[in-house]
Amino acid sequence: MIENLESLGQEALDYLNQKNTAREQALPRARTLIRYCANSIRAAHRRDFAAAEELLARAAELLAQIGADLREQPDVFYAGFVQDAQKEYAEAAAFLALVQGRALPHPQSLHIDWAPYLNGLGEAVGELRRYVLDRLRHGWLAECEQLLQHMDDIYALLITIDFPDAITGGLRRTTDTARAILEKTRGDLTVAVRQAQLEGKISELLTALNEKGAAPS
Repeated sequence: MIENLESLGQEALDYLNQKNTAREQALPRARTLIRYCANSIRAAHRRDFAAAEELLARAAELLAQIGADLREQPDVFYAGFVQDAQKEYAEAAAFLALVQGRALPHPQSLHIDWAPYLNGLGEAVGELRRYVLDRLRHGWLAECEQLLQHMDDIYALLITIDFPDAITGGLRRTTDTARAILEKTRGDLTVAVRQAQLEGKISELLTALNEKGAAPS
């Protein structure tokens, strides 16, 4: 028998068991983190910003725990599921900031990498569309125009990032989707603005006619 084969096998088992244990700890935390982010976005849509902030804080705690779990396992950390969680966290943080009229958080302050951050920005465009449509129903045209400008600004940034998908985490596809969402939202808002202008003109005309009819002959 090979003299050191048994010891090599035991070392391999110990190493892989440690790696698998770290992965099994991190996976459920990543799933919970994504759920917190989704709930934060829903709270922001309801304009319950305090709840949205609290959920984001819980997500941040889990992100830190995942980093600690996988500190010695960089290959597992970059296997994909952590980056998905980071992307969802970036999306929720960016969306909450924009609907509150605040500056975007920096990826360094979120403790995430640039690729998931940029993809999160792109996906936030979809949530902004939902928010714009909801605000349109309440007649908040000025706010909607500002949010549309945010969507346009994000898209303008994303199209300048021209690197292979292996580097950007598939950002090109995210950017293409953001463009379609942006143009559709622009069309919806244009129709709403023109309708509001038409209603205003009709109201002015009716007011003028009523005043003319009420004037003494």
